[in-house]
Amino acid sequence: MYPRFEPNFILDSHLIEELQALKADGDFFALLDHDFEVFILRHGQSEGNARNTYQGRYDFPLSAQGEKEARQAGEWLSQFKPDYILASPMLRAKKSAEIVASAINIDRIELDDILIEVDTGIFSGLDPNMAAQRHPEIWKDFYKRSWDAIPEAESSQSIYSRAIMAWQHIREIAAMGASRIVCITHGGLLQWLMRSTLGVHDWLPLLPISNCCISKYEIEIIKRDAVAFAQWTLINFHPLESSSRTK
Repeated sequence: MYPRFEPNFILDSHLIEELQALKADGDFFALLDHDFEVFILRHGQSEGNARNTYQGRYDFPLSAQGEKEARQAGEWLSQFKPDYILASPMLRAKKSAEIVASAINIDRIELDDILIEVDTGIFSGLDPNMAAQRHPEIWKDFYKRSWDAIPEAESSQSIYSRAIMAWQHIREIAAMGASRIVCITHGGLLQWLMRSTLGVHDWLPLLPISNCCISKYEIEIIKRDAVAFAQWTLINFHPLESSSRTK
């Protein structure tokens, strides 16, 4: 088993409670002075994904297929000329970011621990069959409450807070002048990056999030310092399938 990634932050309970009231909608971005867009990707297939393993904080690397997926995503993104790339420092996301950065000609990647994967608690390192056999009662509850049902897993309140903190950082990057930001993270946190734009605090229903598929969040400043329009214009777009259809 690969080692666990240990983040350099501990979220304070008071901060977690405070951030529950925020959502990353148009009002959240209204003080910016220019339009911008964020391309958010889950990392490419990891060795853990290939084994159908709940990875959580275990630091699995990319598989060969995952590297291929990241290259394809980077080639598709290059048409938009992104000007900033932000990523989780976990191996599967970091390597994906390096491959994408090479394709879009960006030299520097900012790594941010806030973007790491959800801690999947006692299911970490197990596949679904093993989890169901070892913890049958918890497994039943998992279908009702997702990771909130799993002992030692990260709470939805904590994940929502991290998503808002990630959006606050993305807003800061945009305020410094970036207009086309690429963010590479993990399936669990990406669920909450999307949920937090809507102010949704529940895990279920889940959104479709595949390896190296791209979701795009656009912010249009309608009136400076007053009104911004926010919308998801892509969700789980698969550049590999798009490329194969055009050949």
